[in-house]
Amino acid sequence: MKIRVGIIGMGYIGESHIEAIRRIGICQLCAVADTNYELAKQKAEAYGIEKVYASVDEMLNDKDIDAVHNCTPNFLHMEINEKIIRSGKHLFSEKPLTMNYEQAKKLLAVKKEFPEVEAAVNFNYRLNPLVQEIRSRIKKGEAGDIRIITGYYNQDWLMYDTDYSWRLEPEVAGNSCCIADIGSHWMDIIQHVTGHKIVSVMGDTVTVIPVRKKPAKQQETFKDAVSDDYIEVPIKNEEYAAVLFKTDKGATGVFHVTEAAAGHGCDFGFEINGSLLSYGWNQEQNDRMWIGRRGGDNSVVIRNPNLISDEAKPYTNLAMGHPEGWNDAFKGNFYAFYKYLYDGKQGERIYSTLEDAAYIVKLTEKIIESSKQKTWINIEED
Repeated sequence: MKIRVGIIGMGYIGESHIEAIRRIGICQLCAVADTNYELAKQKAEAYGIEKVYASVDEMLNDKDIDAVHNCTPNFLHMEINEKIIRSGKHLFSEKPLTMNYEQAKKLLAVKKEFPEVEAAVNFNYRLNPLVQEIRSRIKKGEAGDIRIITGYYNQDWLMYDTDYSWRLEPEVAGNSCCIADIGSHWMDIIQHVTGHKIVSVMGDTVTVIPVRKKPAKQQETFKDAVSDDYIEVPIKNEEYAAVLFKTDKGATGVFHVTEAAAGHGCDFGFEINGSLLSYGWNQEQNDRMWIGRRGGDNSVVIRNPNLISDEAKPYTNLAMGHPEGWNDAFKGNFYAFYKYLYDGKQGERIYSTLEDAAYIVKLTEKIIESSKQKTWINIEED
């Protein structure tokens, strides 16, 4: 029997969830919900979805729904995630898990009360097939001891003072913009791929544009429309950050993130330097991975389902030379979650768990704190 799924929140990311879930054969997308009922109705009609709800509670009262995706803004994550867990339905939340680490700890405690509920957070870049391939090779020891980890995530959608997003508002997004939004993805993928845990950080955050022009009417994320009807708003959250870090297994590294760099759409990459060789990967060329060697030729490996490891194979679907992309990683992430449920919770949780995501929230807070204090901060165990 297919797993019956509902989605709460019909904005940009909610529609991406719709498209990915519809590609998973073991799932049936049967309901959407949004406080903007007309928007939810419009999306349901466009995608042939049977049920439309105007509230979270209406959806959670539907006994035919097995799992719910939370695609709402950050400030609603704690409340809605807790409701979903307490309803006994499985949870797939957008990141961040919560607005702050105190909320994350509370949600972890709630989850322990409902062990039958499975929960995940959408760090979708993990499920790019070549990311899984690099992870598999590192686990087999092919890179040797991991020594240095570097990378970046650059975008340009907040580079003008007329660009505006709720992610800039602490009361809606929390006390971070680009670290919580895109730096979280970078930290998650590095910890997942290497098996290392970031345990010490030194952050430097910058509010690039201290005053922005907020449109009087809400606009869709990533749209270039400029409104003549606006108010000037002081900005506190960062659009740039650089972070030095150390891991629990002795590696050191640095990454930077920004949403104000012209010409960068979703320029996300990392390089992992081991004692034997290096691996590199970039999201905008995600069908390729780089291998660096001393005393031998460097190489670029092109994704080939016939040659990649068994660990990566479930997350690739097209033949070599047929590019897979962002939507495919989205689909792969959901597939990993629902396949785990479909198989009776057997095998490895390859997706980001609540515990993984809570630690990312903690790291984000510590980076912001480090920047304010201008010092290294160790991440202590609870």
